Amino acid sequence: MHKPLPPARRLTRALSALALLALAPLPPLAQAQATYPDHKVRVIAPQGAGGGVDIMARSLAEQLSKRLGQTFYVDNQGGAGGTIGATDTARAKPDGYTLMVAYVATHGTNPAVRKTPYDPVKSFTPIAMIGGTANVLLTTPAVPAKTLQEFVAYAKAHGDTLSYGTSGNGTLNHLAMEEFKSEAGFKDLPVPYKSMTEAQTDMIGGRVQSVFPGVAAGLAVIKSGKAVPLAVTGDKRNAIIPDVPTFAEQGYPKMQATTWYGLMGPAGMSPEITAKLNETVNDILKSDAFTQRLQNLGVDAMSMTSQQFGDYIAQDIDTWKRVAHENNISLD
Repeated sequence: MHKPLPPARRLTRALSALALLALAPLPPLAQAQATYPDHKVRVIAPQGAGGGVDIMARSLAEQLSKRLGQTFYVDNQGGAGGTIGATDTARAKPDGYTLMVAYVATHGTNPAVRKTPYDPVKSFTPIAMIGGTANVLLTTPAVPAKTLQEFVAYAKAHGDTLSYGTSGNGTLNHLAMEEFKSEAGFKDLPVPYKSMTEAQTDMIGGRVQSVFPGVAAGLAVIKSGKAVPLAVTGDKRNAIIPDVPTFAEQGYPKMQATTWYGLMGPAGMSPEITAKLNETVNDILKSDAFTQRLQNLGVDAMSMTSQQFGDYIAQDIDTWKRVAHENNISLD
């Protein structure tokens, strides 16, 4: 039989073992989290410079650079409603050095109305939600309607002559208006434009009678008095236009369309790097300066776990697929 070691020897041996363990290399995944990022990170903005997605990407990249000690730079890849940038992201190496600011077009409405080169769920790693902005129904002062109820009544009486402008077939403002038409039971012809700016210009000129932009996009014409805001989507009023009631307040609780933005990467990113980025983004969303910056754009911060963000995307796709199916909207 071996004689038991004296207590002092046992303590010395245990401390030596702990020291060796501390010197041992970290497992690959843990090491990846500890050292990430160790060089520049590309953040794809699947929209041209100056748009809402670009502004969101640059605002976030600036904060990520400060907190993680490496440069996060924006790569604008506009075109095809965000499909080009999303496809590039899906095909990238899942090492955390190619990320993307996804939004409702790339992972909501586009997959609902057309076949995309990527699977909006399986081709990506959801990292963190950033925030979202409500849509607001606007009409021209030439339409004798100052409330949503008056607009619906007017539309039912003049449905064969009414039209509304969209920023393109299958966009959120198109699908959201089709959803509202179904809910309220009136006719209104969609007229696609290259941008919401063009659609609003034609509304002011009287060529279309209404538009349904995001709050930020519609703010200038609201403040100018050239458009009448009738209702905002979502469960609460928007802080920038607090006098405008929600659709839910006026009897249409299904109207929840949100122009959202979130951080994503290619499928297969390590859980450790994903968690590190999620924690960092959520920490950024706690900053008063950053949330104020979002609010100035009409965007509310929406902190989520990676899993919650993934679930949100899946639900959003299902919603717009239903609306597209019910209204026979397909771009294929």
